[in-house]
Amino acid sequence: MDAVDTQAPVGQVRPGGHAKVIRAALAAGKHVLSEWPLGVDVAEAEDLARAAAAAGVVHVVNLQGHQSPDARYVADLIAAGTIGRLESAVLVAAGDPLGGPRIAPELAWSTDPAAGTSLLTVMAGHFLATLDRMAGRLVEVSASLPRPHDHVEVTGTGGTVPNGVPAQVLLHGVLENGATASVAVHGGSGSPDGFFVKLVGSEGTVTVTQPRPGTYLHWTDWVIRVDGERVRVPDDYRTVPFDPAAGPVANVAAVYQEIARSMAEGRRPHPDFHTAAAHHRVLAAIERAAETGVAAKVR
Repeated sequence: MDAVDTQAPVGQVRPGGHAKVIRAALAAGKHVLSEWPLGVDVAEAEDLARAAAAAGVVHVVNLQGHQSPDARYVADLIAAGTIGRLESAVLVAAGDPLGGPRIAPELAWSTDPAAGTSLLTVMAGHFLATLDRMAGRLVEVSASLPRPHDHVEVTGTGGTVPNGVPAQVLLHGVLENGATASVAVHGGSGSPDGFFVKLVGSEGTVTVTQPRPGTYLHWTDWVIRVDGERVRVPDDYRTVPFDPAAGPVANVAAVYQEIARSMAEGRRPHPDFHTAAAHHRVLAAIERAAETGVAAKVR
């Protein structure tokens, strides 16, 4: 999903229904592109990844932050040693419209954890995948998932619904390259009020901020600065036409482009179901750490 599923229009499937549709497609020998999250939990995601591999078809998940030209450019800056050795990563972002004290009627179903759609799974899921693309994957986390609202108001109805999902995602972790990570994703009831990423290296700093109100980290057209000086993403990083007003469309188009290229080149596309299952394991580690109060390894 690009930001969050609403009351599903014709042809759209909520996360709880992904597995049934995907398994039917795999049984028919069809290639599959799934929206994120792949499944309702890590076990279901891993099962779908195994099934897709056994079916021998092309399988892709729409974690479009992986295809963001901005994220790819920042990743290349880090890999090239532009700021020296990466030492820490900080991410702060708004996850509206999920996680707030109010929820839109068409999203009232998402307050049930079994639905698979929450501030953690969807918004933080997309943001962490984009951070992964830039700075590397998390291997250990300590976390808190505050849930201050036992019930949330359904806007415009005068009623409430029980709430079992978090209003914030807070974590400290370690990346595979040894750098530390600090992440805060806060929920809300309206349009997101921005995001901020700071990547600190031994010899410099990269910062990322939103280009305009109402945008998300896993979209594109960021404001990127190296040691305070704004830098532009080179044109050759944008492989599809780009319209700043079109939200995530360019990155989603790049996902389809990646599928076509992978098929022509006879390789696995990225991110595939195995990537999705690995990302579900990150979210599962966050949940374990929050529940136990003990740092959790990403399995």
